[in-house]
Formats: sequence, structure tokens, C-alpha cells
Amino acid sequence: MTTLREDLSDIHPGRAKVEIALAAALTVPAFVVRFTHPDLPHPLEAFLFGLAIVGAAFMLSWAAEVAQLDISAGLAIAILALIAVLPEYAVDFVFAKKGGESFAQTGAACLPLDGGTESPCSLALANMTGANRLLIGVGWTMVIFIAYYRLKRRNGLVKGPNRRWEGVRLDREHSIEIGYLAVATIYSLTLPLKHSITLVDAAILVAIFIAYTIRGSQAPAEEPHLVGPASYLGTFDTAPRRFTIVTIAVFAAAVILLFAERFAEALVLSGERLGVSEFLLVQWVAPLASEAPELLVAGLYAWRLNTSSGLGTLVSSKVNQWTLLVGTLPIVFAIAAGGFHGLPIDAVQREELFLTAAQSFFAVAIISNLSMSLREAVFVSVLFWSQFILGGVVPERLHGIERVAVGIVYLMLGAWVLVSDRFNLRQLARDAFRAPYDVLARERDDDAAETARRQA
Repeated sequence: MTTLREDLSDIHPGRAKVEIALAAALTVPAFVVRFTHPDLPHPLEAFLFGLAIVGAAFMLSWAAEVAQLDISAGLAIAILALIAVLPEYAVDFVFAKKGGESFAQTGAACLPLDGGTESPCSLALANMTGANRLLIGVGWTMVIFIAYYRLKRRNGLVKGPNRRWEGVRLDREHSIEIGYLAVATIYSLTLPLKHSITLVDAAILVAIFIAYTIRGSQAPAEEPHLVGPASYLGTFDTAPRRFTIVTIAVFAAAVILLFAERFAEALVLSGERLGVSEFLLVQWVAPLASEAPELLVAGLYAWRLNTSSGLGTLVSSKVNQWTLLVGTLPIVFAIAAGGFHGLPIDAVQREELFLTAAQSFFAVAIISNLSMSLREAVFVSVLFWSQFILGGVVPERLHGIERVAVGIVYLMLGAWVLVSDRFNLRQLARDAFRAPYDVLARERDDDAAETARRQA
């Protein structure tokens, strides 16, 4: 693995300082709006608060990466998982909290309380399903496309026995993320059959995340491969580095917690002002703000042809979102509602959950052999964008049929992939849940040697 100390050629202090300053500068307009209360249009407010969240999310991602130099592997996994998804959680928790408050006041209808026309219960699930589908449809495929482009530009495109590029291959250790994502995905397919996501569902999903964290904590400590400003911060001496990343993380977390609710409210009111569906704004615009840094980091890994880290980072993020995020939403809702009620699922959200779970099933089936080819990435991308475009083209009365139909296509394709020449699922289960890390590392090296032999 190329580590920070092994290769300093990619560290550019001047550029890193500019990027950190720009990320901080993105938060300044939001502070001005928050504390001077100018009379601004809601779309402009949403834009400024969204910029602040984007800037804070970048800072959080840099601090989280560098923190791996100073904490144990097990603690790193637990803390980094929470830090990396804080922007997404903060926005989603706002809608879950508002949904609980609405449920307490208006009952199961969960009516809007502060303007807008969409139920806050629906918006909480909309943000979650949009983030999950973006992560796969845009994030995973982006890594493949960037890697293919870079290899082709270098005229060093490595081809397998079938004379095609074999795509991005994950290290054997990533079987763990895939295994736990498979468990979460199988369970998530039951959620569309229910009328609410209950505290029982929350307990099961959070338990999967805890089991995943415990399994990951057994990994040996390794020096992380840092990119961008994180690589520059990682060159600091121990004491200044720790002070700097703590300061950055505290500031970024404060920004997110301070502006998440204002961003969510402005986004909903913008939909009403512009005549655009609040549901669509929350489902696609809000996740873009919170997912941008993670996608950029994965893209940088792919650009530097550290493709296993790029795709592996996004697979790990998918595990976090599909377990901890989905599992904690009903907890926030129940606290705000003042009872043990589950987060209601209406007909539209049932279809959205089904579509999201089906896409996850297809994606897990594809990477069950620890690789994703260019052709598979094209399939995933085409399906994602086709559904996105269909949603804007077909009449509203047919949206439910369109979502269910695309979801069924995902399930059928996923089943076909699994019964074809996929990686041995029994082997995947062994690697994911039982095999020691040293065994996985040894088998990873054997796989690399075999791949090199076949390519030669």
C-alpha cells in the first residue's frame, strides 16, 4: 500500500491551504444570514446554508481521514463511521424530528407544520432513499469510469483473458463490508411490506451496524492513504496535528448542527416558492450537499488509480447509511413524537423504499465477486438515470407503477447475476463473518499474484 510517508510527491501545502480556506469561506455567508436575519428569498437561503454544509462536510472528511493516524483501528472505525455521515444524519434527523412533532400534534397523517405541502415523515424517508441511490448510481459508477479513463489515457489499460478490462477489484478484506451490506439489504427488502419503520427495525439495523463495527475493529492498524488536504495535515507533528484536526472537526460539526435545520426548512419553502416538488428537492438536492465530499475523496482515489480504496470507501459508506442511518431515524421520530410509534410509511415511500432496496440488492450481487467491471458500471448507471428520467417524464398517476417496475428489474437482474458465474457465496460469507484478517491479507496477496500471472 502507498502510504503517506512513502510518497510525499502528492502533497502540495499551498494548494491544501487554499482548499481548507475555501471550505471555511463557504460557511461565512450562512453565519451572516443566521445572525443578521436579512430578508432573503428562500431559494437563496437554501443555497447559502447548503454551501455551509458542503464546506463543513469537506472539513469533517479531512479531519476524519487524518484522525486515523492517532487512534486505534477499532476506535477509528466507530468514530469515522459516525463522522463521515454526520452531514447526512443532521439533515435527515431534522425531518425525522419534525415528523415526530407533527405526529404528536396531527396524528398518523403527519401533516406539515411550518409551511410546505409535503409530510415531514415522507421527507425524512425521501432524503434517506435519495442519498442511498445516489451513492450507488453516481458514486460507485464514478469510480469505475474515472479509473477506466485514467488507464486509457495512460495507454496502459490492463486486459484480462477475455481481452476486456476486468474493472476495479476490491481487496479481500472488503468482503466484510459486502457481507454486512448484504445482510442489511436482505432485511431492508422487508421494510416496504410494513406500514412503519418501528423501533424493532431500528434495533435490528443498529445491531447489524454494531456487529459490523466489532468485526472491523479486529483489523490491524495500518497507516492510511491520505489524499488532498488530509495528506498535508498528516505531515504535521503529533501535537499540532491533533490540535488542528480537533479544531477543524469541532468547527465543522458546529456548522452542520447550527445550519442543518435552517437548510432543511429553506429547502422545503423553496419548493413552494418555485413551484417545484419539495419531495424532489429533499430527495436529490439535500443529499448532494452532504455526499459531495465523500464522492470527491472517492474520485481522487480513482484518479490516482487507488481504485480499491475509492470503491471500498463508498461501499463502507453504504453500509453505514443502510444500517445506522435508517435505524436511527425511527428513534429520533419516536423521541420527538413522545412515544414508541414507528416512522410512518405512506404508499409513495413504500415504493421508494422498495426501489432503493432493490437497487442495493442488484449492486451487492454485482460486487459479490469483489469486482465491478466497466460493463456492470454502465448497467448500474443506465438503470439509475433511466429511472430518474422516467420519474420526470411519465404522468404522476403512473409514478408508482414506474418505481415498482424498475425495482423488479433490479431484483431480476440481481438474481440473474447471483446464479451466474459469481464469486462463491459460501466463500464470501466465510470471509465476511469468520476469517481472521491475517488470512484475508494472505489470500489478498495470493489473488494479486494470480492476477499478475494471468495478465502476463
